[in-house]
Amino acid sequence: MTRPSAAPPPEPVAEATLRLDKWLWHARFFKSRSQAAAFCAEGRLRLNRRHIDRASAPVRVGDVLTFPLGKAIRVVRVTALGKRRGPPAEARTLYVDLPERAGAPPVSL
Repeated sequence: MTRPSAAPPPEPVAEATLRLDKWLWHARFFKSRSQAAAFCAEGRLRLNRRHIDRASAPVRVGDVLTFPLGKAIRVVRVTALGKRRGPPAEARTLYVDLPERAGAPPVSL
């Protein structure tokens, strides 16, 4: 009598990602995707505390982005990737603004 073979281990599910420039454009931080890509190439953006200098860096839900925008430093946590560049109300659902660290010196640009 033979035993039935055990089920094969489940395949690891690939975590959903989106290009950084595309996410910044979907979230309406930039008016065009090419502006977002150029900003990424300047190397002034951090993804999870690591400097990023390429627009193709993958963004995942839960990642933290830090970048200058206007006269402020934006720190946002990605809450969704988005499927399109929708209206501003839809774009605001893609991220949550994180407060500045307590006791951190003010940053001027």
